[in-house]
Amino acid sequence: MYVIGLTGGIGSGKNAASHYFQDCGIEIVDADIAARRVVEPHTDAYMQIIDYFGVGVLLPSNDLNRSALRAQVFADPEKRQWLEDLLHPLIYQWMDQRLRTVQSPYVILASPLLLDTDQHKLVDRILVIDATEELQIERACARDATSEAQIRAIMASQLSREKRLERADDVICNSGSLEKLEQQVKDTHQKYLQLAAEAQQTA
Repeated sequence: MYVIGLTGGIGSGKNAASHYFQDCGIEIVDADIAARRVVEPHTDAYMQIIDYFGVGVLLPSNDLNRSALRAQVFADPEKRQWLEDLLHPLIYQWMDQRLRTVQSPYVILASPLLLDTDQHKLVDRILVIDATEELQIERACARDATSEAQIRAIMASQLSREKRLERADDVICNSGSLEKLEQQVKDTHQKYLQLAAEAQQTA
């Protein structure tokens, strides 16, 4: 299976780009979905998180309150490290297993932390969805109803825009309209169909 790693900073438009690839018939393995699956109620990771952070990170439904958890970990580097050490291997394993079941011509592995973790080892090529930091902050604040300070803290904890672009095989600039983003995805999809076919011939 030919795997494209799709990444970008918060508010860059990764989810929108993933949806457009999905519209082209491409399966998406999403790290955000993986991150939810591995902490579903009563899983081992879920119980460890409650033991470490307390019941204050639970919603009335007993699901994890991701906003409350995020606020704690970005305010305390030690807590953040503990949570990453717990979750990153589980997320990697979940995505690796999903990649083995894909049926589309190639697959998109979408992850904000693709280049910050070992997840990049799962992919053949890296696609970065890029936007200016000003646009990232504007979009993320509007989408998440989160303060600019918290968005900046998240951005500071992730690989810098410059380093992401240095490691990219392909870049889609998402500083314009959704229509422009969709067209770029369609063009890139055609390129990936060819690359995937060539990879299959040489396998």
